[in-house]
Amino acid sequence: MKLIQQNSEQIGIADACAALDMPRAGYYRWLQRQLSSGSKPQRVSPRRLCDKERREVLTILTDERFMNLAVPEVYYRLLDEGKYLCGWRTMYRILDEVKAVKERRNQRRNGSYTKPELLATGPNQLWSWDITKLKGPQKWNYYHLYVIMDVYSRYVVGWLIAERESATLAKRLIEECCRKQNVDRDQLTIHADRGSAMRSKTVAQLMADLGITKTHSRPYVSNDNPYSEAQFKTLKYHRSFPGEFGSLEDARSFLRTFFDWYNNHHRHSGIAMMTAADVHTGNSEIIRQQRQQVLRQAYQQHPERFVKGQPQTQSLPKAVWINKPEKDKTDAA
Repeated sequence: MKLIQQNSEQIGIADACAALDMPRAGYYRWLQRQLSSGSKPQRVSPRRLCDKERREVLTILTDERFMNLAVPEVYYRLLDEGKYLCGWRTMYRILDEVKAVKERRNQRRNGSYTKPELLATGPNQLWSWDITKLKGPQKWNYYHLYVIMDVYSRYVVGWLIAERESATLAKRLIEECCRKQNVDRDQLTIHADRGSAMRSKTVAQLMADLGITKTHSRPYVSNDNPYSEAQFKTLKYHRSFPGEFGSLEDARSFLRTFFDWYNNHHRHSGIAMMTAADVHTGNSEIIRQQRQQVLRQAYQQHPERFVKGQPQTQSLPKAVWINKPEKDKTDAA
C-alpha cells in the first residue's frame, strides 16, 4: 500500500494499482484508515484553486449582478465576457462550502417566534378563535365561519358566518362575546393564528381597550391552535354536515343546530365526557358526584364484579394547556 502511495504522485493511483495488481477500493480503504488515525495529513490536489481564487469565485457568484442566476448561467455569461475562473461544478462546490447552493440572494431574515405556552384553570380565562371556509353553492364560492371557544370548557362562546373575512366582523364578534360572558379587564387571553383578521389593528385596538391579552400561533405551526382546529374537524366530520351549502341562510340554519348540539349535548373526552355547557356553567362537580354515587351503589350491590375495588369516575383536568412546557411534562412523568 505504501508503494502505491509513493508512486501515485508520479503515475496516478489507478496506474499504480494496476501495475501492482491491487484493487483501488482496497487502497482507498487503507488510505481512509490512515487518515482517520492521523498518521498522514490529507493529500491536497495540485489542481485545487488557491484560497485567493476561491474567494474571487465566491465574490462573483454573490455579486448583485449574478446572485439571482443559476450557476451554469453565470459560468457561460463569464465566458461570453472573456473570463474563465473555474468549471461550473467547482463553482457549486465552493458555494456548498458556505451553505449557499440553494439561495445566494440577500434576503430578509424572518424574526424568531416564541412558542406560545398558555394555561387555563377555569372558564373564561383563555379563548381560542379561528376562521374556516365552508363551500357555497358554486365553485370557488365560500362562506367564512368565525368561531370563538373557551379552551378550558370547550364551550363555543360565539360564532358568525359571513361572505368574507373581515376585521370589522371579528371585532364585533369578540365584543359581543365579552359582553355576554361578563369578562372583566385583565381576566382573559385570546389566542389565534396569524390570519389577516386576527392580526388587524382593529382587533388589536379592541383587545387593548377591553384589557384582553392577545397571543398568536407561530407561522406554519398548525398545532399551536389545537382546540379550534379540533372543533372545526368535529364540525366537518359530523354525520349531518352537508359538505356545501345552497345559501348563507342555509349555512346559518345548520350551524345553529350544530352548535347547540356541540355545546349542550356532545360529550368531550378531554373534559371527563361532560358537555361543554356543564363545565362552562360550573355544574361539572355536581354531575361527577352523581356519577360517583351510581358507581358506589353498583359496587355495594355486587362488589365481586369489581376486581380492582370500588370504581372512581373520571375527574375534570385541573389545568388545560396550549403547548405545555417541557419541564412540566417531565415533572408529571
